[in-house]
Amino acid sequence: MVRPPLTPEERLRGEQLGMVLRRARAERSIVEVAAAAGMSAETLRKIETGRIATPAFFTIAALADVLGISLDHLVTRSTPAAAP
Repeated sequence: MVRPPLTPEERLRGEQLGMVLRRARAERSIVEVAAAAGMSAETLRKIETGRIATPAFFTIAALADVLGISLDHLVTRSTPAAAP
């Protein structure tokens, strides 16, 4: 199956999500957080850098739980502001 290319908005949203997650991780190691969330450090690294711009819901839910942040917080912080 070939995925359609991401739109610029999807790429931007992925980059913003990655920044929010990176800030929430703070000084914790990427290996520690990834392991606690049940994923590889490389997967978390790709999410934080925006290379995985549309991660699965359960992946984000697991990260939010490990980082102690709500899904609402992630949505509001990673949704680009609407253009006027």
